[in-house]
Amino acid sequence: MATASQIKALLTSHSTGDNERFHAVALQLAAAEARKGHQKLADEIRELVNEARRKAQSESAFQKVHSLATPQGEAGELLEPTETHLHISDLVLEDSLRERIERIVQEQKNLSRLKERNLRPRQRLLFTGPPGCGKTITASALANELRLPLFVVRLDSLISRYLGESLSKLRLIFEAAERHRAVYLFDEFDSIGYTRDAAGDVGEMRRVLNAFLVFIEKMKSNSLVIAATNYGRRLDPALFRRFDDLVEFGLPEPPQIRETIERLLRDVAKEKLVWKRIQPAAKGLSYAEITRATEEAIKGMLIHDLPKVTNDALYGALTERRLHLNH
Repeated sequence: MATASQIKALLTSHSTGDNERFHAVALQLAAAEARKGHQKLADEIRELVNEARRKAQSESAFQKVHSLATPQGEAGELLEPTETHLHISDLVLEDSLRERIERIVQEQKNLSRLKERNLRPRQRLLFTGPPGCGKTITASALANELRLPLFVVRLDSLISRYLGESLSKLRLIFEAAERHRAVYLFDEFDSIGYTRDAAGDVGEMRRVLNAFLVFIEKMKSNSLVIAATNYGRRLDPALFRRFDDLVEFGLPEPPQIRETIERLLRDVAKEKLVWKRIQPAAKGLSYAEITRATEEAIKGMLIHDLPKVTNDALYGALTERRLHLNH
């Protein structure tokens, strides 16, 4: 059993973030347990310490790579680095959509083998679908799954009123993608990717779109470029053949509604949910709206000091979100 001094040393090292000291004390505990004949416990403690050290080394290496991969100068001003800890397994996705995302992951993980056979993995992706249905968060999870940095293109900085400046900035982004392997996300892509015949179109925007088509077609790097839009029908038809894959996101169906709510309430006290009532109330809401409604029900429980989240509270929160969207 741990001594008082060892317990204090563990607590002190943990609170100060001294991981090496924490691991050293834990190994001392393992040795003490082994001397008492508790070999299984000693082995389990040692394995936990080794696993923690491996994880820390992996995260440290990833942070170094992330730092080295960050574009500098003007390109750095156009790209916003974004961190995420989500994995594909953390996402609620319809089965066929999950298969398509997993296929992208597997092709990227086998990039060298494919290129040896002159095959190119999917790396120019177009995500379309309603707002709040997982396009941006899936791009983030893809980056994390592949241990790559994620850069969101700042379209407000890209588009300039000065003739030719937007094209120069766009070129910088694709040059960065050639030098630094990462995931580059053009969010709200319809702002530059709408049809070239659109009413009110201006010359500069047409030139930006034409340049994007040229740059993405000539891309030779191992980076992933993802364009995400809520308005797929408004995009220029010429765009679709420039992408390796068109991935369509939709509103959640009853199975995904249930899974989303169950995940959010996993560690929360709740009544036995009546899904025949809850699922129709969530029909037509996005994942983001369902998440907000569920969180509202949880907050109501905490604020009013109630023992559980009730069916009535969750139903009411979902109904309120639907009314909010209809106004």
